[in-house]
Amino acid sequence: MSDAIKHECGLAYIRLLKPLSYYHVTYGTAVYGLNKLYLLMEKQHNRGQDGAGIASVKLNVAAGTQNMFRTRVSGQHAIGKIFQEINKEVQDLTEMYPEILKHPGFLKGFMRFAGEILLGHLRYGTQGKNNVEFCHPFMKHDINPNRNLAMAGNFNLVNTEELFRLLHKSPTTTLRESDLGAMIETIYYFLCEEDAKDPAHLDLETVLRKATKLFDGGFVCSGLVGNGDSFVMRDKNGIRPCFYYKNDEIVVAASERAAIMTAFNVTEEEVNALKPGHALITKADGTCSEVQILEPGELKACSFERIYFSRGSDPSIYRERMQLGRNLAEPVLKSLDFHLRQTIVSFIPNTAETAFYGLIKGLEDYLKETVLKKILDRRETMTSDELKELLSRRVRIEKIAIKDAKLRTFITEDASRNEMVQHVYDITYGTVARGQDTLVVIDDSIVRGTTLKESIIKMLDRLGPKKIIVVSSAPQIRYPDCYGIDMSKMGDFIAFQAAIELLKDHGKESLIQDVYNACKDAEQTANIDSENFVKRIYDSFTDVEISNKIAQLLKHEDVKAEVEIIYQTLEGLYNACPDNTGDWYFTGNYPTKGGNRVANRAFINYIEQKKGRGY
Repeated sequence: MSDAIKHECGLAYIRLLKPLSYYHVTYGTAVYGLNKLYLLMEKQHNRGQDGAGIASVKLNVAAGTQNMFRTRVSGQHAIGKIFQEINKEVQDLTEMYPEILKHPGFLKGFMRFAGEILLGHLRYGTQGKNNVEFCHPFMKHDINPNRNLAMAGNFNLVNTEELFRLLHKSPTTTLRESDLGAMIETIYYFLCEEDAKDPAHLDLETVLRKATKLFDGGFVCSGLVGNGDSFVMRDKNGIRPCFYYKNDEIVVAASERAAIMTAFNVTEEEVNALKPGHALITKADGTCSEVQILEPGELKACSFERIYFSRGSDPSIYRERMQLGRNLAEPVLKSLDFHLRQTIVSFIPNTAETAFYGLIKGLEDYLKETVLKKILDRRETMTSDELKELLSRRVRIEKIAIKDAKLRTFITEDASRNEMVQHVYDITYGTVARGQDTLVVIDDSIVRGTTLKESIIKMLDRLGPKKIIVVSSAPQIRYPDCYGIDMSKMGDFIAFQAAIELLKDHGKESLIQDVYNACKDAEQTANIDSENFVKRIYDSFTDVEISNKIAQLLKHEDVKAEVEIIYQTLEGLYNACPDNTGDWYFTGNYPTKGGNRVANRAFINYIEQKKGRGY
């Protein structure tokens, strides 16, 4: 993706179903669970680079002995730092007790994270600051084991203030500025309520049912309770992804299926998707069940997971990204008037690579059909040289753009920053016939367009192409997200900027004020979540008109080549990703009412020139 955006956090949960001694005998190590947790987190490191944290619960410890532990690190390389800390603890223990690793029971008593229940989290900060205090897991402490709670998740809630008011809470700044703060306080409230009813039989299912019906947002969360119960739960629309695997040794859950497949060497079929509105609950005695805690709504799994966020090593995601690229072959061919001979195809590194292969396959299919038709039409008169020439035709592929190491500058002036932005990517010289070739370059999405305008298109233009076609494997991003992705400012979206400019071009500027008035009136009457009024901004124009305007906005005045932007259609998205139909950032059709509120408030903020999120 040329525009860097922060997004989906990563979750890793492990419940060992056997004593630590079993794993020592079977796998040669008593820290089997920690090794697997590390692997799960590393295989999902793409999901969070602002920090990480882990928590652990030990089962069957002596009364009065601490059994829940946590550590967190903010900033880059957090996973490595956490496990270096754990490794240092192991080294210190082995210096004092050289044989301790051969005695799992002894190790468990001395090592903080030698527990049977493990929770890991990778943070991308879409809410709150990037201080360590905002890193998951969060914890609620109590002398009563039933009321000790550690939680982490991948989510955003849009009704945190309402939750705090409902609970009559005046939280600290850290809790108030974190969605997890509102969530853990809510679950803790009902946890205490259930514990008061029957401490001996804590009904975790009831706790989750009562709490989750109050949440407005998309979420996958995991919690560890001090009594040995634990859970992983998913929102009713299945917005955020969650997968799990279990056998008689272990229960494991993660944000990405491929991470589980790799860490435990299991097949795609053995890994289950946690159903929307369900929780995977493992009791202290090891019994595990997937139970419904919310009435499932319309499935709205995030399509951006398939386009960009999740790693492409998942087999179904790989196929879907290939199809997204293949879908774009026809509109690209039409733009080229079906002339491929003087066309070079490339991609924006690195996440658009799979869609690029799909685009190439689609173009090659057309080329094969064309060559076959010509051979059949002239099979009686074609010379061997002509046949050789036809059979040698290929789609021209070059690695045009090369992503350099992240460049930094201590100079703060805008002109200096823009100059540095131009050099985030470099080009391969000598690949383009000046004034003759057309460059087709695929990106997986275009959010703000800043890097395209200030870097990529200007860079490509230095090669001297006749035309530059930038192809997006995602449709036009028009609306803010409020379920996990850091896309919340309306004015940042290049599609929104294009629609506003088109309204001005066509003398329809009054509609901007009309939409603002509708948002403000709804806000004053407490109906701001009743309708997404921002949709009206786009209603006057076709997708192609908006794409053409985007091309104008992204063409810097110094660029000599013609510039065209081609987007994936919504139909193409649904065709490629049939099971992930979450499309609110493209269509404005939010799965919860809170989404309408976010879109309308983001528009108000845009008009009033206020910074910050719409929720």
